[in-house]
Amino acid sequence: MNSDRSTYVLIPGAWQGAWSWQPVARRLRAAGRAAVTLTLPGLADGDARTGLHLADATGHVVSVIDDRDLRDVVLVGQSWGGYPLTAAAHQVAERVSRIVYYNAIVPRRGVPLIDENADYRQMLRAAIAASPDGSVAVVPEQVPLLLPDSSEETRRLFFDLLVPHPGTYFTEAIDVDDVTGLGVPVDYLLSENDLALARPGTELAARIGRTPRMLPGGHESMLTHPDAVAEALLT
Repeated sequence: MNSDRSTYVLIPGAWQGAWSWQPVARRLRAAGRAAVTLTLPGLADGDARTGLHLADATGHVVSVIDDRDLRDVVLVGQSWGGYPLTAAAHQVAERVSRIVYYNAIVPRRGVPLIDENADYRQMLRAAIAASPDGSVAVVPEQVPLLLPDSSEETRRLFFDLLVPHPGTYFTEAIDVDDVTGLGVPVDYLLSENDLALARPGTELAARIGRTPRMLPGGHESMLTHPDAVAEALLT
């Protein structure tokens, strides 16, 4: 179990901001832990999305940890958030006590998300080319893949909360190795009905030599099963 002095830094996936982690953060705080939910550059409502690079997302994670002088950090990333998580972990390794990939890509050095899956590549390149600011928006037909266990009403609300994602966050890669050499514990949490990952979660977890710990729900189970996600993060 993590120390009661741990601070959970929660990185959202694509199209989402700090709001997506609020249900879990509340439960972590109720258990006596500190929790910080992040909205990365370009992912707040009204943010400009041109001129951003993956390094900006990484830099935001690092600056929050450094500026607040956070230590004993449990660094958690969901989905695409595995990219800034991995890159940031190398920069603040001395402040990190545990790393958790949750329904997340475990990135390979030099491989952007757009190249993890041929279907993703086609879809994302088309969306970037069609967008005036090079961003990628979710279309309603994709939402059931993200929330397979939710009602239509919940899916509509979720869709309305999403914002376009900077395309460069998908097309740029990180230039660091995996986190297993950082000397901190690493975990992989996987929802049993995740339909949205670019590759099977078991394959992604194997990149860091882990077998996933299974959770209920789909890709966004931090919203639909926050009790289970919070409990898994606490143990």
